[in-house]
Amino acid sequence: MRVAVSGASGLIGTALTAELAAAGDEIVRLVRREARSPGEISWDPSARLDPAALTSIDAVIHLSGAPIAAKRWTPARKAELRASRITSTRTLATAMAAAAPPPRVLICGSAIGYYGDTGDRVVGESGQPGTGFLPDLVRDWEAAAEPAAEAGVRVACIRSGVVLAAEGGMLARLMLPFRLGLGAKIGSGSQYLSWISLTDEVRAIKFALDRSDISGPVNLTAPEPVTNAEFTKALAKVLARPSVFTLPSPVLRAALGELASELLASARVVPARLLEAGFTFRDPDVRAALTTIVAAHGANS
Repeated sequence: MRVAVSGASGLIGTALTAELAAAGDEIVRLVRREARSPGEISWDPSARLDPAALTSIDAVIHLSGAPIAAKRWTPARKAELRASRITSTRTLATAMAAAAPPPRVLICGSAIGYYGDTGDRVVGESGQPGTGFLPDLVRDWEAAAEPAAEAGVRVACIRSGVVLAAEGGMLARLMLPFRLGLGAKIGSGSQYLSWISLTDEVRAIKFALDRSDISGPVNLTAPEPVTNAEFTKALAKVLARPSVFTLPSPVLRAALGELASELLASARVVPARLLEAGFTFRDPDVRAALTTIVAAHGANS
């Protein structure tokens, strides 16, 4: 296929485009500057994408967006997070709908933040949305893809959990303090973490891309969520370091403000639709996944 990808230079995008290219697909990157080759399409995520640029595209994978947990959620940051996801998705979906012919499929980035704090309750794709900034953001983000769906494009919204990779994301930020013996559980440690290895994230996106019967929301999480305490213990064990500290909730709230609520929230989310469709995880166990990731990182360092 000829696949257009936004966010192709990010953590997931880099790994995904490499896998797609290795499988024989042609990658066309959506870039915010002037296109420099036939392998690029120039667009302005906040305003416009020429529909004519998409007429020879078979599928679109939309992964761009400002990082959720990179900064405190000031009003300006919240506006940036919404614009980088909702406006860009609407721009892309509108252009796809106007293309003649439109691409056949849109795989649109999303997040398990849709469900809010689930406590100990296990939720699949039929779970109801939570309340608060992040659930509202994700709900509006997914709704922004509707112009493409209304034009007959198959749309799958991939609700990703915490993607584990040594190259970036949460795990990359934790590696150094844990290696120094400063690993700590957050708050009570009883809150659930719904995670997925980068390897399975990429495989699941390719699975959704290739399966014509998959549309709507799809949870991209490993089948066994773990508590923060369990994750902390597993990472410390893999790195052969102690983990005796606790980061108290009040300290986290003082440092991060409203964003701390998301780190302290519990997300016990399962990939019901992937499992029903026959997807097999390579990394279903968190300790085994961390072992593989850390070993590969050491070999590549």
